[in-house]
Amino acid sequence: MKRFAAAKQRLGLDDERRAPLLVAMLEDVLEAIGGSRMVERTIVVTGEPAAAEVGAARGAEVLTDPADEGHPEAALIGIERAREEGSACVVLLPGDCPLLDPRELDSLLTGVGERYVAVVPDRHGSGTNALVLAPPDAIRPAFGEGSRERHVEAARNSGFPYSAEPVPSLALDLDTPADLIALTRELDSGRGRAARTARVLGI
Repeated sequence: MKRFAAAKQRLGLDDERRAPLLVAMLEDVLEAIGGSRMVERTIVVTGEPAAAEVGAARGAEVLTDPADEGHPEAALIGIERAREEGSACVVLLPGDCPLLDPRELDSLLTGVGERYVAVVPDRHGSGTNALVLAPPDAIRPAFGEGSRERHVEAARNSGFPYSAEPVPSLALDLDTPADLIALTRELDSGRGRAARTARVLGI
């Protein structure tokens, strides 16, 4: 999770509206992860004190991202910690996909072998909203615009079995005003999902 002052600038929201939304989305994501039967441990990587507080309150291990350079670098911090702890597999999840369904997360992680990469695309099909890596350093994360193809190519070049795995509740992340409109519509049509995010958005 980026520092709030630098995060989600393209949404066009002022700090007073953006910060509560970022907190709410992170809380909803962590609640969904906590409801997963397949996830054994959660690590939050952030340079934002408010996000660190949310992670700690949810029982996650919080690692400081001192440089706050972006998603790939933060992911590497979490991956290294997972490797130190002997984890056989990691799933890299963003803090801005509040619709995440723990049942879909469990389905994504069920049956993962010792060598495997799963790339979860965004709703446009070009970005990456989650990565499953077994082992944790199977490929180097390369999040950002056009990352789906970069991750697929990296998995192909590494010789690891891989697949692109659409996960409906991970398709919508929040970057632009159009994403905000789409999220509002989704929340309005499906009561009970992402309750904190919905409340902040007045739904």
